[in-house]
Amino acid sequence: MIEYRIHGRGGQGSVAAAYLLAAAAFEAGFTCQAFPAFGAERRGAPVMAFVRIDEKPITLRSQVRNPDFLIVQDETLLLDPTLTNGLKPGGAMLVNSRKASAEIAAKFDTRVVAFPATDLAVKVIGKPIPNTALLAAFLALTEHVPQAALAAALKGRFHGAMLEKNLALIAEAAGAVEAGAWKETADA
Repeated sequence: MIEYRIHGRGGQGSVAAAYLLAAAAFEAGFTCQAFPAFGAERRGAPVMAFVRIDEKPITLRSQVRNPDFLIVQDETLLLDPTLTNGLKPGGAMLVNSRKASAEIAAKFDTRVVAFPATDLAVKVIGKPIPNTALLAAFLALTEHVPQAALAAALKGRFHGAMLEKNLALIAEAAGAVEAGAWKETADA
């Protein structure tokens, strides 16, 4: 089983990202779970969402306390020194940031890819919502779920021009990172 924890702020699409990741995994033939954890339910408040993916039925029903991967949608959350608590040894973190990956990795002592997903989303879809760009980059890094499965999941959520923009966004985001860089961790 591979477990993911997505950190963001209300309004950035963290919960939608979790559901899209699970839907993509389902499209690829995996069993999956996706669910959020909210504190104060308001725009801008910290939000966590969780995803589990496995080849067999998942019976675990708790929050993801020891994720294999983290996806961080808002770099202001890097101010929290407990952000990576529970991250498994050998895990990795994708961060929506213009900062250098090495700078963030040194602070948290883990593998990090910093990726300017919000900038890319504004450029391609015209909105500062980083979730689909981050998912495409993440799936390219791990190669655990094919990009075609993410595209299929998007087709279940969007239509018309917004679907076309999101498909263009995931293609560009996937091509902007090193494909397979985290494949060993995803297969572990």
